Parts: sequence; C-alpha cells; structure tokens
Amino acid sequence: MKSKEEAITAYLREIDRSFYMETSKDQAHVDAAAPIGYGQTISQPSLVRKMTIELDPGPDLRVLEIGTGSGFQTALLAAFCGEVYTVERIAPLYEKAKQRLKAAGFSNIKYKLGNGSEGWEEYAPFDRILVTAAAASVPPALLQQLKPEGRMVIPVGSSFSQDLLLLEKETDGSVKETFLCAVMFVKLYE
Repeated sequence: MKSKEEAITAYLREIDRSFYMETSKDQAHVDAAAPIGYGQTISQPSLVRKMTIELDPGPDLRVLEIGTGSGFQTALLAAFCGEVYTVERIAPLYEKAKQRLKAAGFSNIKYKLGNGSEGWEEYAPFDRILVTAAAASVPPALLQQLKPEGRMVIPVGSSFSQDLLLLEKETDGSVKETFLCAVMFVKLYE
C-alpha cells in the first residue's frame, strides 16, 4: 500500500496540468509557475506537492482552499479529501475552474466567488485550510474557521519576501507555527 506522500506524488505525475491552463501550455510539464491570466499563476508542481503533503489531507476531512485559480490545486485536494470548499475572487477564473473541475468528474467541491481572506463562515469550521496567495499576515477569519487540531498552509509576507507556514491549531486554541520554506506567491486581497 502506498503512503499518502507516494499517492500524492503519483497523482501529480498522472494529472494533465495543461488541462488546467489556457495559455502557456508549453510550460505544463516544467516545474515552474506559469501565468493563467488576470495577473495570476498556476503554482509549480513541486510546490503544490509540498503544500498538499504538509496539509495532510484525508478522506474524512473538510478542506477550505483560498484561491481556486486554474483549479489545479483544487483537483489534487478533491482527489484526497472528503469535501473541498474553494473560494476565488476573479470571476472568469472562478467560472473556468468550475467548468474544468466538473468536466474532470469531481463532485465533492463547493465553489464560491468572493474574498478569500474572509474564508467561508457558512461551512466552517474546517479541518484543513490551504491558501494559495500571500497574505501580509494570517487573516483572523481563517484562524477562527480552522478547527482545533486543524492545519493551515499559508504563504505570509510582502511582495518581496514570503514564508510558507504550517499553522497547527491546538485544542486550547493556541497556534503552533512552523516555517516550511521561502516562496513567492501572488498577493491575497484582504
């Protein structure tokens, strides 16, 4: 039986990244971020892998994704999690990602057009939260919507320097923060 890490790695090798790209399809098999329009990017596969593994997905978990983008990361979450709630602020990206993910056969995803820094209170709390845009600081609404013993992976920092963090919420509400790596993401609109 494969470990979760091996299963995630295998899934990423099988998924057709070009399906989630309208432009720059020639970059689909390169381990680099690529533009998807509207000043946004599809993350490099190795970083998508790292973020997903650190999130520690599971079939019984409810996950909130902030920044649907092209739907590439969303597909990976939906393949390994019971319920995925994804929020995108750019209407054309939201519509295209929703169409792609439905065409790919995913039925465990709920979609919202809106401000990701506010989370999705209606469906909170979440076992896991994955943020795919950099916040200046961790949005309080997202921490509030994270269950005790939940995990959040989020890039935090300025336009010039960002840290990818793993936040683990303890049963007493305190949060343990672990630095994962230096990253460069588009800005989260707060």
